[in-house]
Amino acid sequence: MEKTHIKKDVMQPCSHEDWQEALGEACRRLDLSTPVLLPRHERDFDAFSQTRFLPEHFLDSFPYDRLEVEYIDPEAKKSINEKYL
Repeated sequence: MEKTHIKKDVMQPCSHEDWQEALGEACRRLDLSTPVLLPRHERDFDAFSQTRFLPEHFLDSFPYDRLEVEYIDPEAKKSINEKYL
């Protein structure tokens, strides 16, 4: 991402437990180095099913403001707001 704009995106199938492996594969597909995983990233992912990596979390140069990782549960049901039916 740069500011609030998504510059590139990729979806990588995985389970909630193997997200770090999927992160590595997604970075390869985006032609990016894999970021350094800190305890903060693990806590954020466990608590919120998402985390963010900043340029300083990469050993190589990183051309964006941040890399956002989010787990989307395929089994989760969409909530329906009856107000809009």
